[in-house]
Amino acid sequence: MGFSQAAAALGISKSSVELYELGHRKDDGRPVIIPRTVALACAAIAAGLAPLGET
Repeated sequence: MGFSQAAAALGISKSSVELYELGHRKDDGRPVIIPRTVALACAAIAAGLAPLGET
């Protein structure tokens, strides 16, 4: 899954996905913390689960 597809599946921006993948900000190197909701959504997608109410 590419950054654009991941962003669409998660409902977040492509740049956010890129930052989470990189793990730190490009401009100053500060670490990027992945929000728990995004981490859980990624785990659900990886497990093949659909959003609640969808088949």
